[in-house]
Amino acid sequence: MTSEPTTAEKIRKLPWGIGASSALSVFIQLTFFGSVFVLFLGALGLEKTQIGLVLSLIPFSDVIALFIAPTVARFGFKRTYLTFFGIRTGIATLLLLTPWVLASFGGQSTLWYIMGVVGLFAFCRSVGITAYFPWTQEYVPNSVRGKYSATNNLFMGLAGFVTVTGAGIFLGRTTGLTGFMILIAIGVVFGFISVWAYSHLPGGAPVRVSKTVGTAFRDLTAVVRDKGMLLYLFGAGCLTLAIVPLSSFVPLFMQEQVGIDSGNVVLIQTGVLLGGLLSTYLWGWTADRYGSRPIMLSGAMLRILLPVLWMLMPRNSMMSLYVALGIALLQGIADMGWVIGSTRLLFVSVVPAEKKIEYMALYSAWVGVVSGTSQLLGGQIIQFSSGISGQFLIFTLDPYTGLFILGFILPIAGIFLLRNVRADTQVRIDEFAGLFLRGNPILAMTSLVEYHLWAKDEQAVVHITERLGQTRSPLTVEELLEALADPRFNVRFEAIISMARTRRDPRLTAALVNILNGTELALSVVAAWALGRIGDPAAVEALRAGLDSKYRSIQAHCARALGTLGDYEVAPVLLKRLDQELDKGLQMAYASTLGKLQIEQGVDQILSLLQKTKNEGARMELAFSLARLVGNENHFIRLAREARVDTGTATAQAVTAFKKKLGKNHDELLTVINDCADHFARDEMEQGVALLIRVIELLPPDRFSETTLAILRECAESLASDPSTRPEYILLALHVIEIGWQA
Repeated sequence: MTSEPTTAEKIRKLPWGIGASSALSVFIQLTFFGSVFVLFLGALGLEKTQIGLVLSLIPFSDVIALFIAPTVARFGFKRTYLTFFGIRTGIATLLLLTPWVLASFGGQSTLWYIMGVVGLFAFCRSVGITAYFPWTQEYVPNSVRGKYSATNNLFMGLAGFVTVTGAGIFLGRTTGLTGFMILIAIGVVFGFISVWAYSHLPGGAPVRVSKTVGTAFRDLTAVVRDKGMLLYLFGAGCLTLAIVPLSSFVPLFMQEQVGIDSGNVVLIQTGVLLGGLLSTYLWGWTADRYGSRPIMLSGAMLRILLPVLWMLMPRNSMMSLYVALGIALLQGIADMGWVIGSTRLLFVSVVPAEKKIEYMALYSAWVGVVSGTSQLLGGQIIQFSSGISGQFLIFTLDPYTGLFILGFILPIAGIFLLRNVRADTQVRIDEFAGLFLRGNPILAMTSLVEYHLWAKDEQAVVHITERLGQTRSPLTVEELLEALADPRFNVRFEAIISMARTRRDPRLTAALVNILNGTELALSVVAAWALGRIGDPAAVEALRAGLDSKYRSIQAHCARALGTLGDYEVAPVLLKRLDQELDKGLQMAYASTLGKLQIEQGVDQILSLLQKTKNEGARMELAFSLARLVGNENHFIRLAREARVDTGTATAQAVTAFKKKLGKNHDELLTVINDCADHFARDEMEQGVALLIRVIELLPPDRFSETTLAILRECAESLASDPSTRPEYILLALHVIEIGWQA
């Protein structure tokens, strides 16, 4: 018994899986599964029910998984897959004899011949598929399953896109069955290449299981009792019943009802492949990050739109091909979301790794039965509806209408069931959709691509990290957290700044709290500021604790952040500390926070601090804190900005504006105000200040609160003692006179 391959070995070998899948994609498109095969059957003259019967043989054969799963496990998943997929590829070569059979024995014999070839192919395929699913669950680590699925589907889509495009052009230039035979031959070659590439993948060793059929069925009975598995099977069954017949018969619908020739019908398949190609990485990336279920349900919801669009598309028009390509593009996006989400959910959440044999056997059999039934049902619906035509409202009715109605109803039922399947994350579908509705998702996605692919040196990473914050999108949260753990200081610093710019997120808050409580002082200080800037109340407790840090800079930024967060409960602590604190920086921080919170009990302390402070910038900040106690901080800021440009004009206009609030019983006050404004306008600041002091003395005290009166008295006293060096008192007095006046 060989040992289990390590995760590192599995990841190292995954490129072989991508190469094998790419070659398999060519085989699929050119033989039994693409639109080429459906058109080939139509060219042979088969009826819709006969085509449905032939196509149903492949999925129906999957039922044998219930009986052969233990034998496959004992023989080895890898050995079984390689053996039977090699045989099935060889059987596909028998299709090349179809023209000879048709010419020698006629149409009916050709039908039986095709059914025999497809039946043998289907049997070998089903044995291989029974081994493939458990083997895939083994050789692809869950940690990269979504990314691998995306990359694998990307290359499969590229290979399929090139194949179908070439096939469509080729068929458009050939007649009869010759073109189909050449394409099938090419597909067979790539089928053998695929089997060879799969042989390089690890795992899939024989497993020791019970040999009795009775035991196998008892294990299957236990699986059937798993409610989550049943919900998944029935939900996936609804989607399968809707998707499979539409995928098979839409090419014929395009040819017969829409009026598109066979070469262009094949080219329409390129739209499906292109849609999958463009969306595969996004679906896989989001599946790994946000879980499988929202991706799966998003794809299923998009599938609901397709039948409606097909029924509305123009018929026999120059626009028909282009509209069909557009719908096909949406179909590719929807199908890729459904495939990546549902497959990942199956492997990661629904199927326990230790019971993969019996779970996967039941899954394969169920999907086979449903797929086969859907093919038969689709053919029967079209055949029985052959006489339908006409118009209903804006919808064109034809033999395919019943198929489209089922394609609309069944996904809705499937979504209802699948939304209750146990998920690998707690992200809901509405939350997932919201990720693309907040911030700038386009800038976020381009920034993510740059971050992961092109940001190589420190300067580039810092620049991209800055953009991640500017997107304000929840899509960038993981990258910001990753940048915060970067070994480069400048990247970590920029990550904190960017976190402050983006939207609030619990994970970002928790990460910043960890930085605040850490030992890297330079980052702890910025983290405290960022927590206030983000505005998440969850940070309040950590910031309160930061007030007791042994570093004054952290204490100061925590105090300011608490003010930004509106934490009124911290006010008594700050009032007490402001009385006792000797550090200038902490005094400023406490005073600023009290002003921000409009704690009027701190007015005397802030006035005292303003009187003792010499630094010009600090004095202006303290004056602003006092202005906040009065209210309408924007008025003070506007006045300060105007005064920096032209002090005389700004102060004169502020004094004049106050006159509108005075009645006719304030003649003396009005006279002093006019004189004060006139001196300020002439830049006679000393005389203007003297008159401003007189204005303060003449103001009726009953029109002001105790807080505003205390500020005005301090302004008057300070301006009287030294008017030339205290310009902030002028602005503060004018602000209080204007805003503090009570009607």
